Amino acid sequence: AEARVSRWYFGGLASCGAACCTHPLDLLKVHLQTQQEVKLRMTGMALHVVRSDGFLALYNGLSASLCRQMTYSLTRFAIYETMRDRMTKDSQGPLPFHSKVLLGGISGLTGGFVGTPADLVNVRMQNDMKLPLSQRRNYAHALDGLYRVACEEGLKRLFSGATMASSRGALVTVGQLSCYDQAKQLVLNTGYMSDNIFTHFVASFIAGGCATFLCQPLDVLKTRLMNSKGEYQGVFHCAVETAKLGPQAFFKGLFPAGIRLIPHTVLTFLFLEQLRKHLGIKILT
Repeated sequence: AEARVSRWYFGGLASCGAACCTHPLDLLKVHLQTQQEVKLRMTGMALHVVRSDGFLALYNGLSASLCRQMTYSLTRFAIYETMRDRMTKDSQGPLPFHSKVLLGGISGLTGGFVGTPADLVNVRMQNDMKLPLSQRRNYAHALDGLYRVACEEGLKRLFSGATMASSRGALVTVGQLSCYDQAKQLVLNTGYMSDNIFTHFVASFIAGGCATFLCQPLDVLKTRLMNSKGEYQGVFHCAVETAKLGPQAFFKGLFPAGIRLIPHTVLTFLFLEQLRKHLGIKILT
């Protein structure tokens, strides 16, 4: 029988498609995490942004978001899928879960590092409209942002927060890719469901939930560090300061993060499975 496997760049394309749909939620998440004391909730923040800057303001920094997907997601999906297919071919059966977790961790670490510059510009562009006019950075688009950071602050600055981004990349990738593969395998093994769009939806929903929970504490620290004016000495200091606010501070914005990451994960895998089904490489099984 004939089967189709994913091409190496499909993950990047699928993530870009998903990013276009979920970008406003991502923008609101950054706004919620960077307000000093909790004043506004999700809907209040959305109304506030639309009222003060217009509807298109919800798409501020979309170019940086797409640039990030084409570096970060493209890398992690390419490494994970290529390695998984190689290893599955040798072992003749599905990989055990711990191997998937290890693969997910390695691909996420690499993707997170590669995507750090785009991620930095992404957070800055989304946060720009909250700053007073005199402090705004006003990057025209992602490439302008990358160029200006490199010129004005040095190349090293582009990779500030790389440790954080890599760790988060590893956690998200374990949550998304490893858990998606496992969930899909378990759902198909029940015998009640076939390999269709509903199965992909269920498996990706579970994966999105796992990814959100795994990386929320890191996400909060990362956003605080990237937006700080130098009041934190490092990741550990930032973690200690955040811990003083109580354990719930690490899960601040968990619901908005879930509202963004779960649909993003679901859409990414739905797009990915459709790309694989219609445009994938044909192999004989």
